[in-house]
Amino acid sequence: MAKIKFGQLISEASGKVGGIVFSKNKYGAYTRQKVSPINPQTTAQSRVRQFLASAAGAWKALTEAQRLAWKNAVSEWKKTNIFGDAQVLSGFNLFCKCYKTAKDIGESVLSTYAGSAAPVGVTSLSGEFDADPEALSLTFTPAIPLDEKWLLFATAPVSKGKTFVKSEYRLIKVLASTDASPYAAVADYKAVFGTIPLESETAFVKLIPVLKSSMKSGIALSAKCTWAA
Repeated sequence: MAKIKFGQLISEASGKVGGIVFSKNKYGAYTRQKVSPINPQTTAQSRVRQFLASAAGAWKALTEAQRLAWKNAVSEWKKTNIFGDAQVLSGFNLFCKCYKTAKDIGESVLSTYAGSAAPVGVTSLSGEFDADPEALSLTFTPAIPLDEKWLLFATAPVSKGKTFVKSEYRLIKVLASTDASPYAAVADYKAVFGTIPLESETAFVKLIPVLKSSMKSGIALSAKCTWAA
């Protein structure tokens, strides 16, 4: 799906042309390829549907005052799209975002809106593989605060020349204040990917901090892992 920002000559478009569908939602105009819907019932699809059903049920169970608080808070969670235009979530989408974050870090779901305070964040991150014995050592600063959890993502082994891996990260561990730097992550890595890279390969790691009280995520920091000399 590609996003579009129209100018003065063309303000909007809808419909389909040559297999390309023009449409818009609350976040702006976009295009997508026209495809016939399929439903392979994959495990990933089932997980997403279960999550959406669970989140919708949790939203429905809130009091009207709680839902109103989530709706009134959306201006505190603004973000910008690739064009630099401000985007504002709906109250339901904001609740779902925090709901998913809570599930990801293993904390209780927030029913009452708890503010938009952000985590301290990660200031440095590096990773090093070793073959004998197999190891993946992550060094980061600062120490993880008591009121935060950090999501640790990694990629499968890739060639050392590869740099664009944005869509290839998978969650391998949720780190807490008891996980000190340097952190031995080889077991977490192998549990997801089966094996560490060959010495002719590498992998990328990424940390995303989350403040437990608000479920707000901080700025992600990523690093390309090196090999021990």
